[in-house]
Amino acid sequence: MSTTPSPAKKIRILTVDDHPLILEGIANVLQKQADMEVVGEAADGHEAIEAYAKHRPDVMLIDLQMPGINGIDTIIQILEKWPNARCVVLTTYAGDVQAARALKAGAKGYLLKSMLRKDLVDTIRIVHSGKTRIPPEIASELANHFSSDALSAREIEVLRMVGEGCSNKIVADHLHIAEDTVKGHMRSILSKLNANDRTHAVMIAVKRGFLEG
Repeated sequence: MSTTPSPAKKIRILTVDDHPLILEGIANVLQKQADMEVVGEAADGHEAIEAYAKHRPDVMLIDLQMPGINGIDTIIQILEKWPNARCVVLTTYAGDVQAARALKAGAKGYLLKSMLRKDLVDTIRIVHSGKTRIPPEIASELANHFSSDALSAREIEVLRMVGEGCSNKIVADHLHIAEDTVKGHMRSILSKLNANDRTHAVMIAVKRGFLEG
């Protein structure tokens, strides 16, 4: 007596992004894959945690920049409750700092949104199999900058205020430090980022993920 083989189990995917067009684009790519199905969508971190509890997906695709709880904090909270969760970060930014934070939080994959059409499907399969997937260009950035030029929390604070147009004196008054101390922080920042001036330093910091754009 012959039995009909059961269909292969599909990879169940939860997508999290606050842009409906991104969610729609991902769904369009994944619905063409016989071994994948989108079981849920969420627009922010709170919804993502609720949706994860409800659907228990095999892989979660999550944007980093979202209102409320950001992507990294969402990943941390999900992994605290479900340690075996497999999360793939989707982001517009190629910054090595942001990538390092995401991977430290427990992400198993890191994809630029510009890579979705080309690399999304393979990344989902790789992460579902238990491996980690980081694009070569991101891995190269991580290797190039490996903590040797990391900005301190205070340097990031100073640079954030500089990016908002504050003078050294205003920064000093706000942080309750001497103006000479602010100048010292700026010299260190320019050196670490290999920046020509304050504006250039802010641009580099945004690109690499020290500051949000």
